[in-house]
Amino acid sequence: MKLLAFILASGSPRRRELLGQAGLRFRVETAEVEELEDRHFTPTELCRVNAFRKAQVVAMRHPDQLVIGADTLVHLGNETLGKPASLAEAHRMLKRLSGCTHEVTTACCLARWRLPRRVVFEETTLVRFAVLKDAQIRRYLSAIDPLDKAGAYAIQQHGEWIVEALEGSFTNVVGLPVERLLHELTAWQNREMV
Repeated sequence: MKLLAFILASGSPRRRELLGQAGLRFRVETAEVEELEDRHFTPTELCRVNAFRKAQVVAMRHPDQLVIGADTLVHLGNETLGKPASLAEAHRMLKRLSGCTHEVTTACCLARWRLPRRVVFEETTLVRFAVLKDAQIRRYLSAIDPLDKAGAYAIQQHGEWIVEALEGSFTNVVGLPVERLLHELTAWQNREMV
C-alpha cells in the first residue's frame, strides 16, 4: 500500500534523509516556532508539546494536508543536552555523557487541521557511551560538526567511536523513529479509508 504524501514541518536534513530512504512522499515546510524549554515539563512532555506546536503551525496554513512535526531531545535523566554553543561546550557535553547511559526521545505529531485530527507519539532510545578520554573526544569532535547536534554528537557519523550500546530505534537517535512513524502513518491512512 502506498502511504499518503505529507508535509514535513521540519528543516532537519537528517529527517529529510531518513524519510527519503524510507521511500515516503513528502515536501518540507519549516515551522517558525520557538521551541519551549520549561523545567516544569519532563523531556518527553517537552518533545510532545514542541512536535505538536510545529505541526499545528504548518497544518493551519494547509488545512487539508497531513502534516508531521517532530522534536528530539537528548537527556540524562531530566537534564536536557541541547545543541552546544561552542566546541568547548561540546567537549563538556561528551565528557558528561562518557560512561553513562542517556536517553534520546523524539516525539512526532501527525495533524490535519480541517478534520481536525491529531496523533502524538514518542519513542525513546537508550544510548550508552563508552568511557571517553579527552583525546578520544577531541578526535571525535574534529571529525564531525557538533554545533548543530543535540548532545554534541551524531550517531550516524562515527558513532562507533563513542557509543558502546544502544537499546531501541537507531533512526530515533538520528532524529526520527522511522519504524514507528511508518506504523502510525499506516494506521492514519487505514482510518481515513473507513
